[in-house]
Amino acid sequence: MKVGQITIIQTGGTIDKDYPRKIKGYGFEIGEPAVLRILSKIDLCLNYHLISAFTKDSMDIDLSDREKLLKICQQDQNKHILITHGTDTMLETARFLNSIKDKTIVLTGSFKPEKFKDSDAEFNLGLALGAVQLMGKGVYIAMNGLIIPIDKADRDFTSGKFLYT
Repeated sequence: MKVGQITIIQTGGTIDKDYPRKIKGYGFEIGEPAVLRILSKIDLCLNYHLISAFTKDSMDIDLSDREKLLKICQQDQNKHILITHGTDTMLETARFLNSIKDKTIVLTGSFKPEKFKDSDAEFNLGLALGAVQLMGKGVYIAMNGLIIPIDKADRDFTSGKFLYT
């Protein structure tokens, strides 16, 4: 029996990166949502709805992208939203979404593409799926084994890890 309803929003980032399909392209391209490949491997006991808001490296996400994402989150009927996002600007986007007070929103991503053998994508997605169901209303980061409220989240740019401050 399926329980729960979660909206998953793809924005791009390393989690969705794939090798380029054309010559003289970038080292990576944003591909199909990694979430679909990860979740197809398990017998998931919840319902989810996937939206692709945009497919960008997080360094290329701008104010108009964040406004679009905010609008999607505000208008979505579900109270539980998981966003896959690039790690470089995840904190900025999470802070931008922090004005939403009536939903649980969890952002996650990975340091290596999901297609890489030693990627952290599956672990982080699993952490985020648990967090979005169990945490109270608010905006959270789910990375490095931590679930961090955005007002307590920071990042060590030497190690790249997200921190609870």
